[in-house]
Amino acid sequence: MRRHLQGIDHAVILVRDLERARAAYARMGLTLTPRGTHTLGSQNHCIMFERDYLELLAVPKPHPALQAYSDFLAGGEGLGALALATDDAGALYAELAADGIAADAPLEFSRPVEDLGDARFRIVQLPRAASPGCLMFACQHFTRELVWRPELMRHAVGARQIAALALVVEDTERAASTYARVFGARPQPIDEGLLVQTGSASIALASRWNLGHRLHGVGLPLRPRPLVAALFIRVVDRAHAAGVLRHNGLRPVALADGSFAVNAEDAHGVAVVFG
Repeated sequence: MRRHLQGIDHAVILVRDLERARAAYARMGLTLTPRGTHTLGSQNHCIMFERDYLELLAVPKPHPALQAYSDFLAGGEGLGALALATDDAGALYAELAADGIAADAPLEFSRPVEDLGDARFRIVQLPRAASPGCLMFACQHFTRELVWRPELMRHAVGARQIAALALVVEDTERAASTYARVFGARPQPIDEGLLVQTGSASIALASRWNLGHRLHGVGLPLRPRPLVAALFIRVVDRAHAAGVLRHNGLRPVALADGSFAVNAEDAHGVAVVFG
């Protein structure tokens, strides 16, 4: 593993209507932060877990730095970006460059957090070729106390952290080796294809048939491959989580391993598995 990477920081679900997305994820029993607006003009709601989080992100106004997100949304909603956790964005930038990965120079931005102050970040955007199926960047937090607040990490569904992400790709070995290079890891074989360890959540690379077999009966997104098709959330109690989903009017799909899934259509472009 790389010295200045600590796994997944957050997953970015790009949406066209932020209020509709907020309501959909609240219906899953997840607590969302108030709406935030970044200095670049994007808007978000976050879903905070113990060490990572989800970000629902909309781009209401064009901005050159957000063009890749606008291009993604032109093809539909979904999990379009993955932020990696770093303790030093500048040092990671140098580490990647030394290994021949030409990331963009570190960029700083912020967003106000209610009346508590400004949450500040420094990011390093990785090249598009480094992560087939989504954008990938590293994120260094300077104001973690404003983002990870105890009252925001309590979820009715019992969610605790991102467990894994599953991508549908054309060439499993090639895609896995590309992701593994970023993390300084080696792909490991699993029933569905290959797995890359990140230091926290795992990234699974599979064919659509193999992932569809693993998630039998779950509606996956219909975007062209490669794409992030499923997001796996670890919960305290699977039966309790299923009960919350049903109580809120959803019809979760029961899977063979005891986990429960929400179809991509109901989760704005990515299947969400609680397990």
